[in-house]
Amino acid sequence: MSGKRQFRIWRGDESGGDLQDYMVEVNEGEVVLDVIHRLQATDAPDLACRWNCKAGKCGSCSMEINGKPRLGCMTRMSTFGDDETVTVTPLRTFPVIRDLVTDVSFNYEKARETPAFAPPADVAPGDYRMQQVDVERSQEFRKCIECFLCQTVCHVIRDHEENKQAFSGPRYFIRAAELDMHPLDARTDRKEYAQAEQGLGFCNITKCCTEVCPEHIKITDNGIIPMKERVVDRRYDPLVWLGSKIFRRGETPQTSVTTARQGSANPSGGTRGGVHSHAGGSHDSRAEAQAQSGVNWHREVPHPTAPAVDDRGKLPLTELTFDRAAAPSPFGDDVTFPLPPEHLNFAHPEQDNKH
Repeated sequence: MSGKRQFRIWRGDESGGDLQDYMVEVNEGEVVLDVIHRLQATDAPDLACRWNCKAGKCGSCSMEINGKPRLGCMTRMSTFGDDETVTVTPLRTFPVIRDLVTDVSFNYEKARETPAFAPPADVAPGDYRMQQVDVERSQEFRKCIECFLCQTVCHVIRDHEENKQAFSGPRYFIRAAELDMHPLDARTDRKEYAQAEQGLGFCNITKCCTEVCPEHIKITDNGIIPMKERVVDRRYDPLVWLGSKIFRRGETPQTSVTTARQGSANPSGGTRGGVHSHAGGSHDSRAEAQAQSGVNWHREVPHPTAPAVDDRGKLPLTELTFDRAAAPSPFGDDVTFPLPPEHLNFAHPEQDNKH
């Protein structure tokens, strides 16, 4: 396993670039990120690569290795043949900043658009109670480390840049599904929002997002497909359809899909941004057409807050200094180890032995 291996790494920026070949030393047990660090220390000190924990829990080192979106710190070199060239490129779906670093702000914009958890009005904070089965039902989706591999592999936006405005992607479909499953969430229009605003209908469940998930979340089977089924039940159930026809004679029961702005009522009686009923019908013909198409192209998209930078465009860094090499002890400087048994807060075998 040890020896020189050929790497082909994409080098460039937003203006363009190309693949460059390197021969790098590889040792047994190493991962792709180890090799990239060695390459930075030897032949390519200016190679840009984003990483943080090197333990598969931060999602920072997302890249495409031999054409497949993966985490660099979780891809072992032993998975490749001894004579196989390892090609490393940035995430294809997002704009390149430099080398292997891409601009993933698209995902944070979609996160800001997704309505947050709405606590119940009649339950005080601290009094929330859930059945264990409800906790376990959505716990799987909480494992997401936001590596955005599912986002970059989804062909809806990977191959069609024009879909990004109307499509949130698998990461936020499971967020909507998780909140829709939550028994304490006060919002009742999660399904309508996923269909009309997040572009759930664009997903044709090829399960490529599930295949690349490093946390092995069943994104399609446990999140997207059940959400699609609930949308269909609500939107095309014959009883709901009949109820909407009956209510049309008087007043249509409506659910606000997009955030209603104060003072934004339009002359047709609807609310700007689209107010749709559960069955897709409303008094506003424009909102009705948007509900039928499943996309609201006229919604206001919030922009992320720009970080505070100095006059050079750099983030300010604060250096913490201490008078010794290691960090201060959380136990205080007057504690010596090992602690005597009587000071321990667990059952020590010698705790009851009096010397």
